[in-house]
Amino acid sequence: MRTEPLRHLTTPLATVRNLGILAHVDAGKTTVTERILFTTGTTHRRGEVHDGTTVTDFDPQERDRGITIFAAAVSCAWDGHRINLIDTPGHVDFADEVERSLRVLDGAIAVFDAVAGVEPQSESVWRQADRHGVPRIAFVNKMDRAGADLDATVESIRRRLHPVPLVVQLPIGAEDGFTGVVDLVRMRSLVWADGEGTVEEGPVPDALREEAGRRRRRLEEAVAELNAPALEEFCAESALSAPTLTAALRELTRTGDGVVVLCGSAYRNRGVEPLLDAVVAYLPSPLDVPAVRGTHDGVEERRTADPEAPFAALAFKVNATATGRLTYVRLYSGTLEKGDTVWDPGTRRAERVARILRVMADRHERLERAVAGDIVAVVGLKSSRVGSTLCASDAPLVLEPPTVADPVVSVAVEARRSTDTGRLASALARLVEEDPSLVVRTDAETGQTVLSGMGELHLDVAVEKVRRDGGPEVNVGRPRVAYRETVVRGVTGLVFRHVKQDGGAGQFAHVVLDVEPMDAEPGAAGFEFRSSVVGGRVPQEYVRAVEAGCRDALAEGPLGGHPVTGLRVTLTDGSTHVKDSSDTAFRTAGRLGLREALRLAELALLEPVAEVTVTVPEEAVGGVLGDLAARRGRVTGSAARSDVAVLTATVPLAELFGYATRLRSRTQGRGTFTTRPTGYAAAPADARVK
Repeated sequence: MRTEPLRHLTTPLATVRNLGILAHVDAGKTTVTERILFTTGTTHRRGEVHDGTTVTDFDPQERDRGITIFAAAVSCAWDGHRINLIDTPGHVDFADEVERSLRVLDGAIAVFDAVAGVEPQSESVWRQADRHGVPRIAFVNKMDRAGADLDATVESIRRRLHPVPLVVQLPIGAEDGFTGVVDLVRMRSLVWADGEGTVEEGPVPDALREEAGRRRRRLEEAVAELNAPALEEFCAESALSAPTLTAALRELTRTGDGVVVLCGSAYRNRGVEPLLDAVVAYLPSPLDVPAVRGTHDGVEERRTADPEAPFAALAFKVNATATGRLTYVRLYSGTLEKGDTVWDPGTRRAERVARILRVMADRHERLERAVAGDIVAVVGLKSSRVGSTLCASDAPLVLEPPTVADPVVSVAVEARRSTDTGRLASALARLVEEDPSLVVRTDAETGQTVLSGMGELHLDVAVEKVRRDGGPEVNVGRPRVAYRETVVRGVTGLVFRHVKQDGGAGQFAHVVLDVEPMDAEPGAAGFEFRSSVVGGRVPQEYVRAVEAGCRDALAEGPLGGHPVTGLRVTLTDGSTHVKDSSDTAFRTAGRLGLREALRLAELALLEPVAEVTVTVPEEAVGGVLGDLAARRGRVTGSAARSDVAVLTATVPLAELFGYATRLRSRTQGRGTFTTRPTGYAAAPADARVK
């Protein structure tokens, strides 16, 4: 185990690791990151979240609130390898930050609380990593806490996340007595002396030798079941050598067939060195991940992580300030040098790279060049946004951008002084540029500026950022949720004729529409358009125009102007005029025809709902359950954990505003809760309108 100064490290791609830290809020992600930076010699003092001295939580709001809000990138070196690390948020309101980070990462460390096990947001970020195919290793943190249990946490990982956990360590001591681990791969002990921060390697303690032998055997058997070369050696030798076991664990991690599990206490700096060794040993380099896929003129192309290949990179984060823009990019192929001109196929503009920076949270180190596999920040791009592809002009390519979730909560914002309206508009534009999950629009009926996001905290952070970044003083309205409307009972054979004759060429379109729910369950999402017209009564180009018109009509439903979802529209008949029919006429007929059909159909309001996990003292359970019921919550589970109860309920999002204050008052400040959006559900029956 050794460190090297990053500036002297010139590593090939095989010695690069691009990874993220994923976890539920308060599981210890930022502390793990801080200890990694300290252990690798990148920083010379240990930053603490509660003191506001961490490197990655450098934003004033993060330090005030004690949580990670913005994904922060750092770089360090360990044992001849360069590690590009992104500390991601754990709060559900900032899940889009995690999504954008996972899009460009090759691996991840999933951090779990040794007492709480798999928590709701742990499960969410794990599923996000599954969607992106990101290999992971697991680190069970807080082994020094009362009630810490490695085996129980591993079982919750197996039960709730469904991987095959491959535990490679055995803790030495428990709770306050946790002092080290037994490395089951190399059968040695690693002990951290109190206050020293340095690891002492030795033989397996006599008291743990038998238990370590059993666990090593269990690990060998699990690996042999999943890996063919390991099975061959196991059958021949009845055991696995350390090199074979390490190679098999690396392959199982890369394919996702197994998850290596380690343990420690980041706060006490115990277990960080073996965690770094596991990152180097098991997580993939840019050479180990599949070639990135993109398109050019509708044809799929693949680019390997080759510095000599044509340049291609993806912008995944933007810091837009009044003094300039910092664009974070992941290079997938080719080489980028300071002063290069790159092509943005999305905006069809050439951009000049003025500077290339190695990022250390809010500090930067200037680079002359970056190569495939690097994660760096560039200065000088004027129009590129989050999700933009940057490529060589003579080898254009468009990479798939990160997905952006639809916002679920909105507030009206306005400048307190009318003279600051322009400043507010500029500040909101910078916000949206940095965070695509925020949406700014003007309400057509009220003329208000509406800011929409992923949750109450998300919007609170956004508004506070406007204030702190020199923006104007802002008045904020009460949060509102994003309702939807859906079809409960449709209409059949609705006839609509669009005829317009006001001189010159007229407009004529005749359509017959059937409208029905997409699914038997209220709240089924989506929109489907079909055509059953026969005999060419409506030409195909006009059918496409009718579909476009129907999609236009979905923007505002008749109940309250909310978007309409969960319906199927079928064009069954129609007719044309030899002179007056056109795409425009049929698009108008589709829009107005579907609006009329929706007015005649039976509709229902849909409201966003969230899964709420509440942790409260046992004596406060009754009051909390009553409060959840008053908020139209449906309790779906409960569990006892030492002296607290963990309640799970599904609650309409609109009922959760102000819940944090209410919960604190009912539990004397000892209760906590987390939320996770779970989609939409039908609003109460009295909200239905026929």
